[in-house]
Amino acid sequence: MSTSPAVLSVRDLTVRFATRRGPVDAVRGVSFEVAAGRSLGIVGESGSGKSQTCFAIMGLLPGNARVGGSVRLDGEELVGVARGRLDVLRGSRMGIVFQDPMTALTPHRSVGSQLCEVVMRHAGVDRVEARRRALEIMERVRITDPERRFDMYPFELSGGMRQRIVIASALVLRPALLIADEPTTALDVTVQAEVLRTFRAVVEHTGTSLVLVTHDLGVVAGTCDEVAVMYAGRIVERADAATLFRAPAHPYTRALLDCRPRLDDAPAARLRSIEGQPPSPALDLPGCAFAPRCALAETRCRVERPALEPLGTGAGTRLAACHRPVPP
Repeated sequence: MSTSPAVLSVRDLTVRFATRRGPVDAVRGVSFEVAAGRSLGIVGESGSGKSQTCFAIMGLLPGNARVGGSVRLDGEELVGVARGRLDVLRGSRMGIVFQDPMTALTPHRSVGSQLCEVVMRHAGVDRVEARRRALEIMERVRITDPERRFDMYPFELSGGMRQRIVIASALVLRPALLIADEPTTALDVTVQAEVLRTFRAVVEHTGTSLVLVTHDLGVVAGTCDEVAVMYAGRIVERADAATLFRAPAHPYTRALLDCRPRLDDAPAARLRSIEGQPPSPALDLPGCAFAPRCALAETRCRVERPALEPLGTGAGTRLAACHRPVPP
């Protein structure tokens, strides 16, 4: 794991929603760091708390949410900060890319005008300079013929091109942190690969830190330096990508990897799945939340919650929250 100073530092982050049926804990004590020029993939099933973690970092949660713990961006605390300060930081110091590029863009305005608005509002420059910066970032994210596409509307662009515009909007002010929430879900495989190459290029050439949220392990395998696996609102394993894919330690991580289709599978073979369902976020199980679905679970797993602890030393160090980690 990286020893460089952290751009983003998350400590014991919690997110609780007040609902008519009682409190719902979507995120439960999540901690991680991301250094400059590094990328972290957060993976897990739907409802594991991945997106809520990122929305909490950005300050984009609804009014019935309560956030605890600490989130620091370049040392500045974001939990509890005034709305005005968050408005300044969003766009200038941190950007976000949502999964649906069509709803992330205003349909009745040209993509160039939307990029210019971001620059003019946060950088205080005139329209000429804003246009220059917009065209520059469009070229950086591999938008072909940016001069012509500048005046186009979102509906005139393909899904992959719209997603690149969203990425350009998030990066035009060169933020320290970029959060991408399922950015390739609505794209076909070919376009998905192109967008992921764009993310890798951005991290390598600008030093921006990337947090990539996805349910697709294949996406993080080719994009991220480190991986955090979430289940039932908690991180159950954290490791550098090479270590995690080579020797997953948590049974849940192993189960996720086993569910991937293989090229040597028979054409008629059934897709593998994890038996059972994730627990409701309204429940607070006494032991390991994965125990009811885990083939390795024993009595201790059901009554004593495992802590996220290191399993080794050196460059391949990983953390796992498991009483019976899978041997390498």
